[in-house]
Amino acid sequence: MKQTYRVIAGLIALGVLVQAAAIAFGWFDAIHDLDSGLVIDENYEGNAGHVIHGMNGLIVMPVLGLLLLIVSAFARREVPGAVQWAGIVFGLIVLQVALAFVSFSAPVVGTLHGINALLIIGAAGRAAALTRTTQAARRSSEGGYDVPAQSTGSAAPQSTRTV
Repeated sequence: MKQTYRVIAGLIALGVLVQAAAIAFGWFDAIHDLDSGLVIDENYEGNAGHVIHGMNGLIVMPVLGLLLLIVSAFARREVPGAVQWAGIVFGLIVLQVALAFVSFSAPVVGTLHGINALLIIGAAGRAAALTRTTQAARRSSEGGYDVPAQSTGSAAPQSTRTV
């Protein structure tokens, strides 16, 4: 389950990169077409970049977020904070979809859509990084998780020569 959790979190982070690339392609292609004489009006349905961005954002990303949340329930013993971070990632994805729909009526909200995408990639990266611990999560008496103690001292080998 730990590996599955890591892979899904990584796919979500990768999905944000695909989203950014698709929308960049979509609008640069539209601008290129405008320069070539295309008229964008209410009949314009976008291009391949817009379609990829829309389908990935409305279907693939929410499904991956939901899968991460489901897998987190099974991975919670092996991955400290798995459910919490999966919930954060899923919540940000739901917010992202809502911001997209609101942005069509209030385009300035699109700035929040872009900022939230960065939050998603960060949260998904953090969720994936949780799997790098080697110890199983231990519940502390306060309801949180015990964190392994940080090692002290220098990691560099001791020099045998005098300086």
